[in-house]
Amino acid sequence: MNYYVSLGYSQGVTTTGTARETTTLTGPGAARQHTLRERNLELVARAVFEVPEPLSRAGVAAATGLARATVSTLVDQLVAAGLVRELPAVTGGRAGRPAVPLVPAPRSVVGLGLEVNVDYLGVRVLDLTGDAVAERVVPGAFHDSDPAVVLSRLGDIAREVSDGVAASGMTVAGARLALPGLVDPRTARLEVAPNLGWSSLEPVPLLGLGALDVRVANEAKLAALAELAGGSDVVAPDSFIFVSGDVGIGAAIVVDRELFLGERGWNGEIGHVVVDPSGPRCSCGAFGCLEQYAGKEAMMRAAGLPPDAPLGSLVTLLADADADLPAGRALGSALADFVNLFDVSTIVLGGAYTELLPWLRADVEAVLADRVLAAPFVDLQVRAAQAGPQAALTGGAREVLQVVLADPAAWV
Repeated sequence: MNYYVSLGYSQGVTTTGTARETTTLTGPGAARQHTLRERNLELVARAVFEVPEPLSRAGVAAATGLARATVSTLVDQLVAAGLVRELPAVTGGRAGRPAVPLVPAPRSVVGLGLEVNVDYLGVRVLDLTGDAVAERVVPGAFHDSDPAVVLSRLGDIAREVSDGVAASGMTVAGARLALPGLVDPRTARLEVAPNLGWSSLEPVPLLGLGALDVRVANEAKLAALAELAGGSDVVAPDSFIFVSGDVGIGAAIVVDRELFLGERGWNGEIGHVVVDPSGPRCSCGAFGCLEQYAGKEAMMRAAGLPPDAPLGSLVTLLADADADLPAGRALGSALADFVNLFDVSTIVLGGAYTELLPWLRADVEAVLADRVLAAPFVDLQVRAAQAGPQAALTGGAREVLQVVLADPAAWV
């Protein structure tokens, strides 16, 4: 499985995309043996994790340009550290020593994705193969909640899950906490999350997870990174606008496989784009924000359902009525602004929008065609996300593992 892909910007951690120096060693530090070994370990790990089909030691040597003896030593170290696994040898019908394919080690080192959203708490554990080895998603109602109470509860769930995987012999490398608001990953602070009613707090200590390395990130951006990673049979576009539709609506802008962040990484707040200045007041204090028309609770109310009704109730109602969602025109209006501003022609709808796309598509595409200046000259595409439910959990766990693979020497 091609798990270790270039994710571009990494919230709160070092970027480990393909542009990172690995083969060109220059400057006084490059000659030091320890630094050379660290870089070569990373180079070998990348060779194992980036390919769609497993390589042998000889294949890794050919891919990296390193001597076979060096590769063999480094592979042995990665195997002993639990980062790489050897498959049964294959002969391939050729004379000589049979090749031993190398793959990411399953159920060894794992990453933890955590999330607080308005209507659920979530924990997901991914191993180096990209498989989810454990998860818990707990429904709830966290509008205007007490962050100390909610984060402590999430910490308890995370501790139970991580203790379970540790009892199975796995090592938790760290965690990413996804939050629906303005997050400063440099200071691990949440500045504001309007739908939660939270502001100006440091969430990590409130989790109570002790020495575990936990970093915070914006929910939509982690979900976009999960989408960007793709999978064995799904290739994400190089550039797209990812929209995470839930009670709140967040977005992330990906350009040439890297997140476009702005000055502080606080861009993408599409839920607070005003689509009707005379509309209802939003939790952010403005009037007529997109969330008041296309947020999940707003769509439930418009359909005559309780705001906290399950999404399946709305899907069933729409299927029976064979009608479009009124929210589609508001969503299309906000998206048109984004396309006009950022010149990205592919829109990926995630979260609740993934299931609702059949009833949103017609209006969204009609508004884009009408309002995007470049519409006659480009192929505007609206597609459903492929990363699955609670994608920020997956993106967060992957971010943890990206750090492991960027510095495998720390595990050897």
